[in-house]
Amino acid sequence: MHAHVHYIGTHKNCVSLVSIFNHLEVNQLNEIVEITQPVTYRKGETLYKAGDQSDSLYIVNKGRVKSYRLTDSGKEQLVRVLTPGDFTGEYALFTESIHESYAEAISDTSICMIKRSDLQTLLRKYPSISMNILKAFSNRLEESEKQTTLFATEKIETRIALFLAQCLDDDTSEITLPMSKRDLASYLGTTPETFSRRLTRLEKRGYIKRKSNKKIEIVNLDELLLV
Repeated sequence: MHAHVHYIGTHKNCVSLVSIFNHLEVNQLNEIVEITQPVTYRKGETLYKAGDQSDSLYIVNKGRVKSYRLTDSGKEQLVRVLTPGDFTGEYALFTESIHESYAEAISDTSICMIKRSDLQTLLRKYPSISMNILKAFSNRLEESEKQTTLFATEKIETRIALFLAQCLDDDTSEITLPMSKRDLASYLGTTPETFSRRLTRLEKRGYIKRKSNKKIEIVNLDELLLV
């Protein structure tokens, strides 16, 4: 399915939302807006597929996008969910490459697209953008390593426990699940049914308490991490 090019006056917000640009001055932001093309995707439409040529940075302005890979058996493996201010396609900034994963709009989404050649000119002009992109890269690498650690353990309860612990902030015992149960199950390499059953089991043991569909209180972190 193809995107609908739809020129909107809000793509300036889009550029200023992003961590890699939001340190720039107004006149510098305006330069980026000049080279930005706003595009909208309807729910279920694909931004790119694995194997497609990668030549643009995609910034989410409104809506949500899921990035996923397909396993050898054709099973979807969620990589991450992008929300406004997140971006994907960043490898295209430095080198010609092909996409390793798929990106699909999971709600009606507006995107700001910036072509590699245009952005490279700006990176030479404002090296601070490159530094911020490297920072974002290292955060993603850390995320990806955390996911690899989760998959190194076979036991699904342990994967869920580690994931919940990673979602915790220091000052609170309550977490909000960052994505739907279906996407979380995919991220953790299980099915939504198994994920729900295991959560129920952890709750019955008194390690967690489900406050709502998305909110979970960690009642006993030490015990939880021993499951």
